Amino acid sequence: MCGFGVDSEKITQGPGVPLQKRRSFLGALLGVGSAFVGALLSVPLTRFALFPILRRTTELKSSPVGTLDEFSTLNEPVLRTVQIEQVDGWRKAVSEKAVYITKDQRGQLCVLSSICPHLGCTVPWNKEKNRFICPCHQATYMSDGTRVSGPSLRGMDTLETSVQDGQLMVRFQYFRQLVADKEVIG
Repeated sequence: MCGFGVDSEKITQGPGVPLQKRRSFLGALLGVGSAFVGALLSVPLTRFALFPILRRTTELKSSPVGTLDEFSTLNEPVLRTVQIEQVDGWRKAVSEKAVYITKDQRGQLCVLSSICPHLGCTVPWNKEKNRFICPCHQATYMSDGTRVSGPSLRGMDTLETSVQDGQLMVRFQYFRQLVADKEVIG
């Protein structure tokens, strides 16, 4: 202060604590509190950013499609349905998907997804033409799922199979559409 010779650091307020020390303590307390609140608010953002990496998807289970004896004299694809159980949060949904049991070029049993790899239409077996023909864009496939013609970039998708106690089991999966390579998406 002008001419009175009072030192501002020695001004006290209350019982002997300098005002400057109180201000620095309150500033530090405000800084720590702000950092804590900032960290607390960043938790939801971090969970949102990491969710696709950390999420648990529905475990894929195999479903029975029939006994091996049923398919021993197979000369054209046979339509079967499999039940898919999906858990989305607290909701459990059971859906049915169509699959075709057929033989590949080597004569081995294989299971084809009935979902067209072009745009996801359901592809039926046409007995008269002896081909799978997609009703949406007229893509055609051989009885083993090999692409013959149409806008699809690949043949029909084969599904994983196994045999348990004489039953043919299939593991249904969804594949990315509009791409040339088979890529699992769910």
